[in-house]
Parts: sequence; structure tokens; C-alpha cells
Amino acid sequence: MVRGRISRLSVRDVRFPTSLGGHGSDAMHTDPDYSAAYVVIETDAEDGIKGCGITFTLGKGTEVVVCAVNALAHHVLNKDLKDIVGDFRGFYRQLTSDGQLRWIGPEKGVVHLATAAVLNAVWDLWAKQEGKPVWKLLVDMDPRTLVSCIDFRYITDVLTEEDALEILQKGQVGKKEREKQMLAQGYPAYTTSCAWLGYSDDTLKQLCAQALKDGWTRFKVKVGADLQDDMRRCQIIRDMIGPEKTLSLFLQMMDANQRWDVPEAVEWMSKLAKFKPLWIEEPTSPDDILGHATISKALVPLGIGIATGEQCHNRVIFKQLLQAKALQFLQIDSCRLGSVNENLSVLLMAKKFEIPVCPHAGGVGLCELVQHLIIFDYISVSASLENRVCEYVDHLHEHFKYPVMIQRASYMPPKDPGYSTEMKEESVKKHQYPDGEVWKKLLPAQEN
Repeated sequence: MVRGRISRLSVRDVRFPTSLGGHGSDAMHTDPDYSAAYVVIETDAEDGIKGCGITFTLGKGTEVVVCAVNALAHHVLNKDLKDIVGDFRGFYRQLTSDGQLRWIGPEKGVVHLATAAVLNAVWDLWAKQEGKPVWKLLVDMDPRTLVSCIDFRYITDVLTEEDALEILQKGQVGKKEREKQMLAQGYPAYTTSCAWLGYSDDTLKQLCAQALKDGWTRFKVKVGADLQDDMRRCQIIRDMIGPEKTLSLFLQMMDANQRWDVPEAVEWMSKLAKFKPLWIEEPTSPDDILGHATISKALVPLGIGIATGEQCHNRVIFKQLLQAKALQFLQIDSCRLGSVNENLSVLLMAKKFEIPVCPHAGGVGLCELVQHLIIFDYISVSASLENRVCEYVDHLHEHFKYPVMIQRASYMPPKDPGYSTEMKEESVKKHQYPDGEVWKKLLPAQEN
């Protein structure tokens, strides 16, 4: 039962000093401090349930997202939750179409990250009030209600409301069986935790050996800064996996994090093709749709797919990537797009084009959020696990009240109500920037 008027919205700048250990480092982001703008919304309902939402950042700039959240707050405060979810498309459009704020977007950049944080909190609140995890809330939702959550503006040349409804209605067939399968087996995952670019060879070997011992068979390697370094590191992982005859049992992905120009990407990957990667991720600028298409066409004969999406601004960019046949693996992000609402539209477009969705995760809470989306996708939209896998990074889960559960290298569907976004208050206070205990110690040392 949806209830309550939103009476308060707070947002805090939470940062973890991950750069100290090289965690999260890649060819373009060499010193990330995994961070989040953490939003909490409260209502006047007697149950005291709060909605928690995040958007992911890398340290500097989180304060800018916090400002954007505060600028959006007036669209949320004093609204009845029932009215919001009863016209979710209208509320989404209200947030993304503010006549002044959209000038610093529209639907991209800082203002869209802030929109995601606010909407993620709304979805968390709604699911908690319904007593369901978000994936289950979506799975149990009538197809017409799901469609009513989506803003189809700018994508009707590819996906209409009628198209979306037809896909969701077809997804009703076999849905109960697929839900049972997810609850029993989970959703297949791959790990990025072993091969950050800032890790030494010894650390890479140690983490890879432990991952193999833990049952991981799918690994992603960061590449793009130095070709010889990439060759050496990829060879280390290949040697640890085993001889070539066993490679078919394992998957290896590569991620350049937007490092290359288009010709450079083709040349570089031609050299790395011998390691037989399933895909190269973000080979060039995330905005270069035609560049991705060119790289895709060149690498298909080498058996290498293109994966991208973690820094795609919105559903329009995804639409064009699909139209241009610029990717073979689509990577949604739970905090860069406009929360569940916009991700629903991308999942449906991917289904229409029959492109597998392999979400981006990691960071602060991205694994916690995106598991809901990809489990829903399998149960209600794609109905397939072929060429599908979800990223997992083993960092910072201990700071969440309902952390992800991985078994047999698979995401097990969360059972607690909500969007798994609620952080432990102790962790938030300790890592709040710049006044938390962690930063009070670190900042003076960094200044010296």
C-alpha cells in the first residue's frame, strides 16, 4: 500500500579513498576515490520507512552532484508518493524537463546523475512500502503499469508504447519458471576485481588465483595505457586460466575505458586478438556512435564484440548505438541513466534488437542496484541467458545494509524489500566528505 507525503530530502557527499590501493584504476581514471551522492527521502507516514538512493562518482565533483540534487528537491518535496508512482512517467518528465535546469543537461551530465539519485530513492521507498525487492516489484507489475513508468519521448522511431507492451506481454510466458530458476541458481556474473590497471603483476596473480579457487570463470582485464603492458598482463591471466584447450570454458573481456581514437582501437585490438576476448569495452569516446560502429565492423572478423554503455548519457544514445549496429553487448548503468524508468526503456530496445544486456557494475552500490534490473530483464523481458553476464566487483559492499550475495559466481536475487541502496549510517558518517573521520585524517596528510 503506497502511502505518505514526502516531507524531507537530504543528500550527503560520501567518499571512499580507494585510490590509495589502486582499486578501480584504469587507463583514463588512474586515481579514483569511489564515491556517491547519497539521497534519503522521508515521508509523514507513521511507518517511518525511508527511501535511499545513490549515484556513483569518483571523488572530486561529488559536491557538484549534491548541489544538483538540492536544486531538484523542490520537485519532490510535499508530493504524495501515491501521486508520483501513479503517474511515474509524468513525474520523470517533470524532473528531466525543468525549464531552467535542463539547460545544463538535458538528460545528461551532472543534472541527470542527480535525477538518478532522486529517482533511485523513490523506487527504494516504493518497493519497501510494498514489502518487495525492486526486481520482484517489477516482475509482479502489470505490463501496462510498467509501460506507464517509461518516458518514450525521442525513442518512438524505434520503440513505441505498443511495442513495449507487446514485448512485456510475450514475456509473461514462462515467467514463473524463470523466476524459480533465478531464485535457485542466480544470474551469472564476471569479475573485474583481479585486474585493475594500477595493480602489480603479483597482486594480479594473487587475486586471479583466489578468484579461480572461488569458482570464477569470467574475468575482465583493464587495457589501453601501454600495449606491451597489456600483452604481459593478458598473458598472465591466460596462463593462470590454463592451456588453450580449456579457454572455451572461460571468458575473458577487456576494457579500455575510452582511451583510444578509432583507428588506434582497431590496431590495438588486432594485437590483443590472440587472447580471444569476448569483447572490448568502451574502446573510444562514449559519445562517438559512428566510431563505435566503425570499430565494431573491423573487429567482427576477429571474433571480438563491442561492449559499451556505462557512460551513455541516456536512452537516445542507446537508441542510436543500436540503430548503427555499433555494439554487440549493451551495458546499462543503474546510476547514469534516469533510474529504473529510463533503464526499462533501454532493456526493451535491446530486446527488440536482440542485443544481450551485460550491465556495468562495481563502484559504490552499483552491484547492489543493477542486480535488480538484470534479474527482472531475464524473468520478464529477454527470457535468455545466452551471451549474458553481469559485472561484479568485490569492493565496499560491507558499507551497505543489504549487500549483494554471490554464490557460484552468480548474483542471488535479493529478498529484502527495497532497491538494496540503503547504506549503514556508521559508514556514511565515517566517510562523509570532508568532515567524516576518514577524511579528517587523510586530508591533512595529503596537504603535506
